[in-house]
Amino acid sequence: MVVRNPRFWLAVTAWWTLHGLILAIEGMTMRSAAGEPLRGFMHALAAGLVSAWLWIPLTAGLVALSERMPLEQRPLHRALLVHFVAVACVIVFRAIAVYVLNPFIDWYPQQPRLGTVLIASLVNNFLTAWLIVGVAHSLLFHRRSRERERQAIALEARLATARLQVLSNQLNPHFLFNALNSVAELVHHNPDAADRMLVALGKLLRESLDGSGKQEVPLREELSLLEQYVSLERLRLEDRLRLRWDVDPSLLSEPVPRLLLQPLVENAVHHAIGQRIEPGNVTVSIRRIDRRMLVEIRDDGAGLRPDSVEGIGLGNTRERLEALYGADCVLELLPAPGGIGTMARVVLPIGDRGMPR
Repeated sequence: MVVRNPRFWLAVTAWWTLHGLILAIEGMTMRSAAGEPLRGFMHALAAGLVSAWLWIPLTAGLVALSERMPLEQRPLHRALLVHFVAVACVIVFRAIAVYVLNPFIDWYPQQPRLGTVLIASLVNNFLTAWLIVGVAHSLLFHRRSRERERQAIALEARLATARLQVLSNQLNPHFLFNALNSVAELVHHNPDAADRMLVALGKLLRESLDGSGKQEVPLREELSLLEQYVSLERLRLEDRLRLRWDVDPSLLSEPVPRLLLQPLVENAVHHAIGQRIEPGNVTVSIRRIDRRMLVEIRDDGAGLRPDSVEGIGLGNTRERLEALYGADCVLELLPAPGGIGTMARVVLPIGDRGMPR
């Protein structure tokens, strides 16, 4: 509850103290304008502050009641009745307090009857009490709105993390099946290469699964995994695979989505080299453009076909990028410069992004 917060008491005390000072100055000004004899400033200050400070516990009580039984609570008539009773108690309490303290504070020159003070308290305090109830409800609803907003943000982050984990879990079996298919191609005509490929595949899978709980890894680590994947493909394709690296060293510590490069290079190898006998070239280019990382995977294959369909690896990568960065990233397949082959182009933000890891 807000009344348990020391800052609440500090704010309420400061507010009513300021109100008491205003009452003291206002009282002296009104007496002077009416030609009445002025009392000392300390006397006027005491009268104003005591009158205002009486509201401090009453404010806390009304705020606590508003939190415990807000007017939105059902049944509404019961909550409304309780607040009316509370406001009535405030009016009576202030009337009794003024009646008892008047001989010492001298709000009234002559001691009035209790009924007179009670009527004055009703006139002076009824709207103030309900104003406090209204402000308390406004603060309550604002706090609830902020809490719901925080919960929604936290839920959205958890959902995004869960979705990313599902996508990552889909990517690992996809890669494994493709790698096993490559082993199956070798086992009949080159058993030694198939054996080396299985050993390398086990190492690669072990390293990739060790970081399966991470959504982003340093580019250096992602390139290491990619090199192991390329070594597997070279066992199958031998000299037909020609890979060229063009990586800006200043980007090696920047985070990138885990297993971002492997499906892009796999797609290039499959379409540019796997479908023909002669050697093919694949270029991995990673460089910085302003506050962006530009990743380009180019091949010199037959190029994009009008009826080509996006595979699991590329589709999965696209969904992961959208979940991680939203509209702040790009993944597109384009004709390679010069009109020969295909280029996969990825643009990522770099720097502090606050992405789920």
